[in-house]
Amino acid sequence: MNAVRNAVGAMILSLVTFAGVATAQYNPPELDGLRGAPLAVSLTYPPVAVTSYGAGPEFDARPPDGVEALPVDVFTTTDFYQDRDLWMDQRYWRCNAPRMMADMRSGGAGVATSDPRIGANEPTSARWGNCDDDWPRENIVSPYSFDSAEEHYAALLADTESRGGPTQHTYETMPKWDGAYGGDGTRRAVWNYMRANQMPTILSLLTPEHQQRMVQQIYHEGVDGAHQWSASYCFPEGFMRQWATGGTAAGRFVITPEVVLMIGNTMKRTVMLNGEFPLAPGPPQWYGDTIGFWDGDALITMTSNVQGWNQHSSWEWSDALETVEIFTPVNDASGNLIGLDWEAIIYDSQALVEPVRLLWHRSYQRSLSESGRFSNIECIRPMYPIEGRATPIAPGEVIQFRVRDMGSRPWAESWELYFEEGMQRPQEELDLGFN
Repeated sequence: MNAVRNAVGAMILSLVTFAGVATAQYNPPELDGLRGAPLAVSLTYPPVAVTSYGAGPEFDARPPDGVEALPVDVFTTTDFYQDRDLWMDQRYWRCNAPRMMADMRSGGAGVATSDPRIGANEPTSARWGNCDDDWPRENIVSPYSFDSAEEHYAALLADTESRGGPTQHTYETMPKWDGAYGGDGTRRAVWNYMRANQMPTILSLLTPEHQQRMVQQIYHEGVDGAHQWSASYCFPEGFMRQWATGGTAAGRFVITPEVVLMIGNTMKRTVMLNGEFPLAPGPPQWYGDTIGFWDGDALITMTSNVQGWNQHSSWEWSDALETVEIFTPVNDASGNLIGLDWEAIIYDSQALVEPVRLLWHRSYQRSLSESGRFSNIECIRPMYPIEGRATPIAPGEVIQFRVRDMGSRPWAESWELYFEEGMQRPQEELDLGFN
């Protein structure tokens, strides 16, 4: 085991100004080979977004200066499945980030909705992004040597035990994290929000089957405008959606000596302290089963038994997804809590070619008693999939629609039924568990 570079629980805090707002810079205690590893490429983390190349009709389908457009790209193809050899060329996507593809008709990325980037003659008139913008792959993949969350968690636990842990907190000694949390005070978001990367960079993280699934999604969002977002249909958001914005994120933390509760408007997670892996037998859950322990005032967790699902503009994950997460408090010069640094390492042997890492900061805003009304979202369905598109239906209106199979990629069912006639979709290889 490598030596501890910084004492556990110590925090190096720097304040940077981003968009005029002072915010905590992610910089947790670093334990060699276990947690807190610095980014591989030294850049301001994270970027806001891939920028749009120009605005206004004169930029419809116009490539950036010095960039030669491909003869066929995602906006001109008749069958994206047959273009696999082009998927890893950023020009195939006109250098648009995945979320920019999804926002083609709604503005997004700082572009006014009155000037949609799909252009006047959609979809061929779609505008380009900035081909020079991308968040490095080296800053996305896990910097650790572990192949599984279980192995990583066991190493963290063993290291803590070698220093006399895990820490057994009481109500008097436990970290006082209870409260309401928000973003870091800027428009920044984790790369997982899919605004900051070129498509080929994200595809390079995925296995061939899951590359195809993501390409299918981004094509139908950007080219057909056929978004199948979970919120449109009152579907569960799913585990990976918690690293987004709004009610899908952990807005409140409740700390006890036995459990830690992470609560958002659409997500609820319970960390069972000092639990054992696996926590319990049973079917997968939307937010999985989480165990954890305290290492001083840092919380270390492992999650497994997650239901495979997807989030819009991003990749689908499988039932094999597991995570190791480390929450480290950030204090100001007077020792007052100002937020939590949240490091998450994502393991998914079916969807990812190697583990990836998310670094996020949640800013402490106010106490639970001062946080006001909490809205539990019990969704009343506002839209229905009519001919493959999410369509608002007024009360009293009578409709006919196809009920989708929730256990079999319901979003893809709509796309394949209504938008892929004549396309030659390769059959996915099913993993039935046989050698």
